[in-house]
Amino acid sequence: MGNWKMNGSLQTNQALLGELRELYDRTCGSDLVVCVPAPYLAQTQQLLDGTPITWGGQDVSAHDKGAYTGEVSAAMLSEFGSRWALVGHSERRTLHGETDQVVADKALAALRGGLTPVVCVGESLQERDQGQVAEVIERQLKPVLALGDEAIARLVIAYEPVWAIGTGRSATPEQAREVHALIRKLVGDAGKNVPLLYGGSVKPDNAGELFAMDNIDGALVGGASLVATEFYAIAN
Repeated sequence: MGNWKMNGSLQTNQALLGELRELYDRTCGSDLVVCVPAPYLAQTQQLLDGTPITWGGQDVSAHDKGAYTGEVSAAMLSEFGSRWALVGHSERRTLHGETDQVVADKALAALRGGLTPVVCVGESLQERDQGQVAEVIERQLKPVLALGDEAIARLVIAYEPVWAIGTGRSATPEQAREVHALIRKLVGDAGKNVPLLYGGSVKPDNAGELFAMDNIDGALVGGASLVATEFYAIAN
């Protein structure tokens, strides 16, 4: 799953998605998703419709409609063929003050709108150094898990240590495996089939080691998802 963040243009998107479509059609057996800025959803739908590649939004409103200027609802994302919505990315939590409860509210809104929410969790470097990783992950997931077993079964969860996002520094495969095992335990039987993704400076040269770990089912890729050959290499 690629998160373009606030990057892209009509011209560069056409080149990137065109190249990705050609590469992916050949041999890759992984599910491939791109989460694009909302203004480019129509273009993405046009370029990817009928291909195995799916797409989604980088955020979703907790509200279905109304006086919420600048917000994008699950229904709006769905109208452009989106299947996914990122919720609780660390940049949303840090830069926009989204609380754990807001993240859960957005996940619920996505589910109501027929989307699969990709719930992002992860600790800061200070929290890791202080031995608070488990405490942070449990706190962030608590209101999401309170949505109930039916909701849990329809989630995707992405573990993104904040200190590894866009820094070039990735968690070791063992560190990632430890947190993914914790998340698998927290989601319980209801979430036994929930895909768990790792995110944080995932690149072709470290993807294989990460995917070899138990409970790491895929990746939420940032910068490398903007380069078709790199994104495809990770997926492959």
